[in-house]
Amino acid sequence: MFTGIIEEAGSVVAFEPKAEAWSLIINAKAALADLSVGDSIAVNGCCLTATQFDATSMRFDVLEETRRLTNFSALRTGALVNLERSLRFGGKVSGHFVTGHIDTVGRVQVFEARGKDYYLRVGIPREFARYIVHKGSIAIDGISLTIAEVTESSLAVWIIPHTLSVTNLREKRVDDLVNLEFDLLGKHVEKLLLTRTP
Repeated sequence: MFTGIIEEAGSVVAFEPKAEAWSLIINAKAALADLSVGDSIAVNGCCLTATQFDATSMRFDVLEETRRLTNFSALRTGALVNLERSLRFGGKVSGHFVTGHIDTVGRVQVFEARGKDYYLRVGIPREFARYIVHKGSIAIDGISLTIAEVTESSLAVWIIPHTLSVTNLREKRVDDLVNLEFDLLGKHVEKLLLTRTP
């Protein structure tokens, strides 16, 4: 479980297919603190298991399905990725509860400065529009954000300069893919309503 508060933007050292899985190696600093093999790290919002690490980097095995269903399919050497260690008991929850299970990818439609802040609009598959609520929560590449605008095929959020400076959003351009995880509560409510007996 995560909160969507990014600890740092690490950089991809290598992402390549191996015999059993894709191997993802990321340079990091803060996310390496107290790290143990087997720990969960959210990488662009996707929960991965650390399989190896050293003083400057960590390695993950990535399933082909994970690569195909997330924006990992577009990862390149040197790309910035958002990193967050899993929530610890006694830790504060500053964002919202994020599972690290990506629902779908969206495509950046607009990303521009408007005054002192930044406006980001992301196109989403229409079948996921039911999970988008004005002023609700969304995790975009693992970043906990508040939805400011909703249409049948897109959502928009406002980004403060601090968030831009400490996340991979500073590299995003129109047409880039972003990982999306919708609010867990909404998905549970939907499931309960669908399985309710008359």
